[in-house]
Amino acid sequence: MSRADFAREWDLVVVGGGITGAGILLEAARRGLRVLLVEQRDFAWGTSSRSSKLVHGGLRYLKEGQFGLTRESVHEREHLLRQAAGLVEPQSFAFGDYVGRKPGKRAFLAGLAIYDRMAGQRGRHYYGREEFAALAPNVATDGLQGGMVYMDAKTDDARLVLRVLQEARRHGGAALNYMAAETLLCGDAVDTATGEAGDVCGVRLRDGLSGAQHEVRARLVINATGAWAEGLRAPSPRTARTLSPPAAKSGSGQRGVGHGDSGSGSGGDSDSTRRLRPLRGSHLVLPAWRLPLAQAISLMHPADGRPVFAYPWEGVTLVGTTDVDHHDDLSREAAITRAECDYLLTALHAQFPQLHLTDDDIIATYAGVRPVIDSGKADPSKETRDHALWLEHGLLTVTGGKLTTFRVIALDALKLAATRLPELRDKLTPQPVFAATPPLRYLPDLPAGQAKRLQGRYGADAQALVDTAQPDELSCIAGTETIWAQLRWAARHEDVCKLEDLLLRRSRIGIQLRGGGIDVLPRIRSICQPELGWNAQRWDEEQAAYLALWSAHYSVPKT
Repeated sequence: MSRADFAREWDLVVVGGGITGAGILLEAARRGLRVLLVEQRDFAWGTSSRSSKLVHGGLRYLKEGQFGLTRESVHEREHLLRQAAGLVEPQSFAFGDYVGRKPGKRAFLAGLAIYDRMAGQRGRHYYGREEFAALAPNVATDGLQGGMVYMDAKTDDARLVLRVLQEARRHGGAALNYMAAETLLCGDAVDTATGEAGDVCGVRLRDGLSGAQHEVRARLVINATGAWAEGLRAPSPRTARTLSPPAAKSGSGQRGVGHGDSGSGSGGDSDSTRRLRPLRGSHLVLPAWRLPLAQAISLMHPADGRPVFAYPWEGVTLVGTTDVDHHDDLSREAAITRAECDYLLTALHAQFPQLHLTDDDIIATYAGVRPVIDSGKADPSKETRDHALWLEHGLLTVTGGKLTTFRVIALDALKLAATRLPELRDKLTPQPVFAATPPLRYLPDLPAGQAKRLQGRYGADAQALVDTAQPDELSCIAGTETIWAQLRWAARHEDVCKLEDLLLRRSRIGIQLRGGGIDVLPRIRSICQPELGWNAQRWDEEQAAYLALWSAHYSVPKT
């Protein structure tokens, strides 16, 4: 769809290009709705490229008594492992059983038994001291009695969003990045008692690339902006409502509709009990050779008992995560703080004391903001990761939730949307996440494992991607599992508008290589500059902007 082609009437306009918005776009498009998704930055720019990259059931949620959320997450994990193989992959986790460490062996194994039962499998095992030390080399051995191993899964979160968008477009859905929703449009009818206009009936958009403005009309607008959701919700509708800045609390005259509730709320409580609590999760990225792991290591932080993990991912080792209230301006990139960096290093020193890991070992850092529903708990980690929905004056807001359960969230949103779009009511049976695609033809130059990996990430486009590769572009970029041909394909076909889109989301080079990949930028330029149609000045400007962004938000913070 052209960036200027908005004349048609839409059934749905989805605002927000993360995994929640992408999931809604897919589920709506495959059911025959005319649906448009707009994202003010790049696809997956916010939380959905900065998560812990785990597709998991949430073992720790069992401790909080959130059995329904855990069961739902485990079931979705299993669906994704089957239907998105190569993009969502099994990952074993090891948890050491140390003298005096909680949870102890008995409690942990009891939780794992419930976890496995929900998945309909047995993935848990307990190993004695020597066996566990062999499975998890370099772990601390003082007080080690043995350890538990269990199964979860991992993914490339940004590529998952892009694959969902690809599937949605194949069903007729439209998606545009760098297209900001600036004003909600409302109907002409005015309530004579309140002076308020009718329901939301569209959005005024501003093209972030050209500055052009457009009006789009829709039967329903869905706010899927996650941690930014309060910025699109307004206290009361007017003929034209300018989007309010992010706020910690929703306005008056709104009623929350809980997860799974298909009712609507267009009035009610004078003060909504649903509030967003943006929480920041920060991560370290280390070279695989410096922290070599055959499986993920899960531990409880020695300072506060919070779960921390380290696991192999895309040729590097990820370490995370923190869970702190995020008070910074949400319009700015999130970044790890010095305190969070030290917190994660302390966990590594406790679990891998002989490695003596320091700042110098960190390739990159990244931080994301989670859209968590605030229940007033003092400990951010105890807040629920469930999702919530509100339908107010023709604006359906969806927030909260987990990467793993994006399909469930999308279907719950459509169930609530069906109160305005009745043709949906009989079409909400869950469908496979992705359509089956034929395997890639054998290519002797393709590294082992890449065929499955590419098929998982690109689906029906995987064969075209390898077919367009130039000589030596099927080899991996050193230090990563990304092949050079992926960069050419992204520049040609994947809505790259800025260099950061290419290096931080279409590929993950920006967090996999030191300096954001500065050493390979000359070759990237030779491949991608012609595909993007940028002249020398444009490339130089993009490169300078990218390196400045990386230094400010993805490097190791100063002491």
